[in-house]
Amino acid sequence: MSILTSTSTPQVVLVMDNTFASSQAVLWAQQTLAEALQKREISTARMDHYNEASKAAVHIVISGVDSGHDSEIESAGLDLPKAAESFAVAVSGNRLVLVAPDERGMVYALLELADRVQHGSDILSELLAIVSFADRPANQIRSVMRNFSCELEDKDWFYDKSFWDEYLTELISQRFNRFTMSFGMAYDYGHDPNVHDNYFNFTYPYLLQVPGYKVKVTELSEEERQRNYDTLRYISEEAKRRGLHFQLGLWNQSYVYLESPNMNYNIEGINADNHAEYCRDALQHLLKEFPAIDGLTLRIHYESGIHEPAYEFWKVVLSGTLDVGRPIEIDMHAKGLNDELLKGALATGQPIYISPKYWAEHMGLGYHQAAIRESEFGSKESTTESLNAITANSRRFTRYGYADYLRDDRQYGVLFRIWPGTQKLLLWGDPAIASAYGRASHFSGTQGVEWCEPMTYKGRKGTGAIGGREPYLDKALQLPNRDWVKHKYTYRLWGRLLYNPDANPASWQRFLRTEFGDAAYAYEQALAYASRIMPYFVTAHLPSASNAIYWAEMSSNLPIVRTGPTRYDHDTPKPGTFGVASPIDSALFYRVDDFTDDIIKGFRLGKYSPLEIAERLEQFSAGAERYLNQAIEVVEDKERADFRRFSIDVTMLIEMGRFFAGKFRAALAYSLYERTFDTAFLDQAVELYRSAINHWKQVIEVSKDVYKADITFGMFPEIRGHWADRLPAIEEDLQALERLASEARNGAAKPVLMEKRDAASRFLQTNAENRRLAYTHEVPVRMKKGQALELCISIPEAPKGLSVRLHYRHADQSKRYVVAEMSQDKTIFSACVPGNYTDSPYDLVYFFEFRDSGGDAWLVPGFNEQVSNDPYYVVSAR
Repeated sequence: MSILTSTSTPQVVLVMDNTFASSQAVLWAQQTLAEALQKREISTARMDHYNEASKAAVHIVISGVDSGHDSEIESAGLDLPKAAESFAVAVSGNRLVLVAPDERGMVYALLELADRVQHGSDILSELLAIVSFADRPANQIRSVMRNFSCELEDKDWFYDKSFWDEYLTELISQRFNRFTMSFGMAYDYGHDPNVHDNYFNFTYPYLLQVPGYKVKVTELSEEERQRNYDTLRYISEEAKRRGLHFQLGLWNQSYVYLESPNMNYNIEGINADNHAEYCRDALQHLLKEFPAIDGLTLRIHYESGIHEPAYEFWKVVLSGTLDVGRPIEIDMHAKGLNDELLKGALATGQPIYISPKYWAEHMGLGYHQAAIRESEFGSKESTTESLNAITANSRRFTRYGYADYLRDDRQYGVLFRIWPGTQKLLLWGDPAIASAYGRASHFSGTQGVEWCEPMTYKGRKGTGAIGGREPYLDKALQLPNRDWVKHKYTYRLWGRLLYNPDANPASWQRFLRTEFGDAAYAYEQALAYASRIMPYFVTAHLPSASNAIYWAEMSSNLPIVRTGPTRYDHDTPKPGTFGVASPIDSALFYRVDDFTDDIIKGFRLGKYSPLEIAERLEQFSAGAERYLNQAIEVVEDKERADFRRFSIDVTMLIEMGRFFAGKFRAALAYSLYERTFDTAFLDQAVELYRSAINHWKQVIEVSKDVYKADITFGMFPEIRGHWADRLPAIEEDLQALERLASEARNGAAKPVLMEKRDAASRFLQTNAENRRLAYTHEVPVRMKKGQALELCISIPEAPKGLSVRLHYRHADQSKRYVVAEMSQDKTIFSACVPGNYTDSPYDLVYFFEFRDSGGDAWLVPGFNEQVSNDPYYVVSAR
């Protein structure tokens, strides 16, 4: 027996059988639990087998599925855990029996107890009062990516071992199972001339001296290269010691930027003749030197610095994963990936994954976009080599979603990556949307998700400064070299709800109770409501899919009135105004101007209108404000730094929600004026916009002495600066509206197009009663390929004149929807998907569009109150 404390009769005894005796991860987790108990002044000991004579108050038995504890699990009413990373905890008398089929499952079981100890009160009683339970993962991959973007801002945390000890422990404790350390994402080759801060961009020589080559970084000392090597070794091994899969991201393969003559660091000893061979040999040497590396993430399109197509280059490089003594997972970023390149990757025999973007380069709602933007559909493939011959042409539709990668006969895995365009800085935490992501991250048999954590890309593209990673001006709010700690609750929600979308709320509420006491519930609700604002807004309105151009949290103005060029003109249709900006989900949301064009004709689609978008944003803001006020009222210490960070960010999000809601309304009013010449609409636009701007001014007021004046995530003004910087352009836009209104009043007004105005007016309020029509629909268990699939929806109280249309398409974003009118038989509406359409390697995605006799229309199933459901149905042929 190994005693961990000096007391002769320990209060808790940890008993481990032989199943996990040699597992460093389980031993580490057992020690972590023991330390958590000791911090609560509970003495512990460790035994090799259970001893009934032990007088300890609590025995925690750590066992495998074949260790003779089946009966105890079954007696507790649980199934024996067999799925990878699952576990069960059975309580019998003074014993807690932990059973798992693998080491990671046992690590989660032990850390679950450690978490309860950390956030409990009467620890021993609470341990014995645990209701026996089991848990299992919904998603095979639950990953966090941390990126090295800036030499000046990132070296401190990169070299800090204590940082890694805390951070990696948090990840595994919250049931992430993978950590990706990424290099080479600081720039996008082909878009970025005059590169300066290129530290780690071509990663190999910053870490290694490769035998047979004299490649090195000219300005890098040998001592610093060795420090980089030692640090990455530490990170990878500490990740493995905790049971995390360690993934290395190498996003750039170019050693020189042709349009960047003044880089801070230059690579010597490499040229076009030995480039591919060096990358191959460096990769193989790296994998041998770092045995804890489980996989590689590679950007294989032109932004890696390699012109397209580059089949031979990648064939050579990927061969570097062979003969390293273990399988290496190869995760290829999906943008621009075609069959030829995928075939070359599969030929390595390594496990191949591809990683499409979840919501372009932003974070939308929890489902996968029902349709990509019209501008993303591809054109004919270029036959000549150029910078982006494939990505810009036939494979354009792969840039911002799952594209056509979800075939049921695929020989590769798919994981989705949530990019950092929306959530860069402010607090986020909504259990409902996190749970939605947990359900949707195995969409169509996919493997999971990787989350680009908050502050990803801070200081990117040469915008860093010493101490610049710290976003707070107010020193009381600063977290030197620990900015991730601000988002602890966010990591907890993502990790636990990606593991189990139906996780017990106690798993995050216990943390909030420890932190905020009686204010915990109000904190949870306020942040949940506030956290819906940005994902919903981004889903409904996206001036640019690129996170290097658009930052919703600090949105640069897209004008209602066109007065000149904007930075979004390359990605927003002409004339580049708020009214024509596309939603990121073009199937479910209206553009402002499209809605106006329809309703002046006396017609509308079922898509969510600008008014409905505004109403939802206002509801979220109102809910957040209500609970924020409750939290402020009951919290014990209003000046506590973590509570202040919360109250400031939530207040800012509330005001932004109201600003965007007002701007949607103003843009619609202006759009109606443009088409009807009714100056009443123009006056409404002015008043609505003026009111909205007051909310933006509140954002500035709340943030001005809190956040720094220049928070940088890139070189363009749209992704750096402060909320105050955005105000002049917004006010100029209002002034343009005011000038138009003045001219309309004082000049020769155009005659009002009364017919259009009157046609539009009846659509400016929704018929809420009709939209509550009850219906029932059973999703077919599966479809049989080549056989017609009948889809029916029952509407028991269908009003006279109601019609229903079926929208369906394959789970292939390169395809558009087929729309079919449904036939009615009393209360049943039905339509068939023909057999030649079901004869496909893709699942079927579909939704319904209801239309009443008055012309109002809406979508079914649509969104629930928390916008946390799939707004469509999916039927599989698997």
